[in-house]
Amino acid sequence: MTKAPALTIGIEEEFQLIDPVTRDLKSHILQILEGNKTVLAERVKPEIHQSVAEVGTDVCKTVEDAAREVKSLRRFLKELAEAKGLKIAAAGTHPFADWRDQQIFPNERYDELIEEMQLIARANLIFGLHVHIGIEDRDLQIQVMNEYRYFLPHLLALSTNSPFWLGSNTGLKSFRTKVFDRYPRTNIPDSYSDWSEFDNFVKLLVKTGCIDTGKKIWWDIRPHPIYPTLEVRVCDIPMRAEETITLAALMQAIAAKLYKLRERNLGFRQYRRALILENKWRASRYGINGKLVDFGKEVERDERELINELLEFVDDVVDDLGSRKQIETGIQWILDNGTGADRQIAVWDRTRDIRKVVDYICEETLEGL
Repeated sequence: MTKAPALTIGIEEEFQLIDPVTRDLKSHILQILEGNKTVLAERVKPEIHQSVAEVGTDVCKTVEDAAREVKSLRRFLKELAEAKGLKIAAAGTHPFADWRDQQIFPNERYDELIEEMQLIARANLIFGLHVHIGIEDRDLQIQVMNEYRYFLPHLLALSTNSPFWLGSNTGLKSFRTKVFDRYPRTNIPDSYSDWSEFDNFVKLLVKTGCIDTGKKIWWDIRPHPIYPTLEVRVCDIPMRAEETITLAALMQAIAAKLYKLRERNLGFRQYRRALILENKWRASRYGINGKLVDFGKEVERDERELINELLEFVDDVVDDLGSRKQIETGIQWILDNGTGADRQIAVWDRTRDIRKVVDYICEETLEGL
């Protein structure tokens, strides 16, 4: 019998570095890292653009542990940025920054990526949330991933926080997903019969020169190529730390419930990738205020109704995980107050000043710290 997964949590958040005067992005990660490399270690990392700072928690056994780390890292990054006269902001895209103005981080890996992807890599100025769920058994990772795919649009809808691009209201709640779709090997993965089939797929891509490592598979959910985790990558970075913690708790609970079903020789129904992509499009377009398709019943249903149904689905695992209060309170707050995208659009509708939207994001990023 497969050993029960640890279901640990690791959280990575990608933040914007903001000039407080212009409210534009500032390519300043080199200055933040300078002189702090020993202190920062693996906690703060650069990304391809120098206006991005990624932070990552340690491996956390509980949601409570993860909450402490997420808030501590935000405070830490805030202090580092303020020391350089900057602010940090948590949103999936910057409301008006132009990717053509951003400096690329000097790194051989990024140079190779730009040589391969060209403008697609240069224009990939986006900010996401990645959550690692500890599942040590590789076959179990694949089994859980196959079933987990159905829930990715629900998670995206709850996280939507990128309605603006190059100063325009795109009409989408998550434009970040559309920017990232231009990369190869992104979006919803296919299903795989077991680890061996997936591993053979990766080896084929390496053998034929498509990739040099499994790290260049950027699906919305993937078995991590190095860590013993299933990595959920579908979400925009939320504005508030509490939103991040809530989403991570819900991701952990979904994995726990799918394992519990499997332990009882049950399983969640698997749907075709093309069908899940239909729901992902709806989630990116409308967030929590649209409809998704219930493919089992073959009807459209309000996303808010499906989110409440998802809470019922994980209800019998959240107490063991110690995350009931975080999930129930946090999800209800999002449903009552709107996602980051809804709140950004409300500021824009009220002020018609895109800089005020940036100010709001910066304030919300530090809320509750």
